[in-house]
Amino acid sequence: MTRKLYIRPIALADSPQSEEGEAVRLGGAMVWASRFALIVREGGRILSRDRVSASRMNSALDALPADLGAAAEAQWASLRKVHAPIHLELKGGGVRTIRLDQPQVMGILNMTPDSFSDGGQFLDDEAEASAHASAMLAAGAAIIDVGGESTRPGAAAVWEGDEVRRVVPMVEKLSAMGAAISLDTRRPAVMEAGLAAGAHIINDVSALRHDPRSLNLAAASKAPVVLMHAPGKADDLHSAANYDDIALGVFDWLEASRDAAIAAGITADRIILDPGFGFGLTLAQNLTLFNALPMFHALGHPLLVGVSRKRMIGALSNEAPAHQRLGGSIALALKAMEAGAHILRVHDVPETVQAVRVWRGLRDAALTDFSQLPS
Repeated sequence: MTRKLYIRPIALADSPQSEEGEAVRLGGAMVWASRFALIVREGGRILSRDRVSASRMNSALDALPADLGAAAEAQWASLRKVHAPIHLELKGGGVRTIRLDQPQVMGILNMTPDSFSDGGQFLDDEAEASAHASAMLAAGAAIIDVGGESTRPGAAAVWEGDEVRRVVPMVEKLSAMGAAISLDTRRPAVMEAGLAAGAHIINDVSALRHDPRSLNLAAASKAPVVLMHAPGKADDLHSAANYDDIALGVFDWLEASRDAAIAAGITADRIILDPGFGFGLTLAQNLTLFNALPMFHALGHPLLVGVSRKRMIGALSNEAPAHQRLGGSIALALKAMEAGAHILRVHDVPETVQAVRVWRGLRDAALTDFSQLPS
């Protein structure tokens, strides 16, 4: 079996000066790490786990065996990578820029009858859907994510023609508003119709596996793509995640999906990764994966986290129904920001934007607190 090394940040800091300069910035976000675990695994067995400070990392990597060194160097460079802003061309002219040096909020707009949280609320009322989208933009959403198919466990399959009919009119309205728009779809016909109507980003919960045409279409479109982890097959995304180590298993899965996308012609700078919370994962797996989020910067791409109102929150709060999970959603959004997540996909935009702004204020204060510098 082939050995593999992983670099996992294990000590985060509010600012580099709090560690007297001995910390590195993760993924170009407002998060720093001073210590890391170097984990070597073979098959499903952990062979070693060594703790290394940022200042000692180069010497630690130099000491690795040849079969681990190159990949380790690539992960170390990826952890410190600063991601360029996403520039989206608007249909009516102009460019919408999504900066990735601070957390951005993606507002969810479900044009479905059966989504777990707000299914049916907007599908049959175009005026209400438009008003909701406008309110999310006014509240500070950087992107609106439009979906026409529920991907909750047990949801009925949707014919792609129906999905196009649900999604395209709203994409056209959002495009006229000058919004940045992502398409929450796994079907190439919907991708093609939505992009033609003015959408900018493909957000595929199957990581472009559901239909063999998706990879080539996404590559030809030049649109940014979100590749989400889901442990099941392309038509059964909620199959159980049977990994020896959930964090390392999801890391490997996303790495392989990323590599397949690049091999198909999707350039690395157009790839965003989503660990896929809630898809085929137990509560314990979700929590373990969330705590491991900083490690995913080692893949070298912006990170999207979508956990708003999800089942794990209900499981930790006396089975609160979806519409009563705001507190848990905000708690997880804050945790994701602490891990350096670049995009938060949420239902409750005003409340999340407020949390982002307060968190950003705290980070700004930490960065300008020069009393933490050595005398």
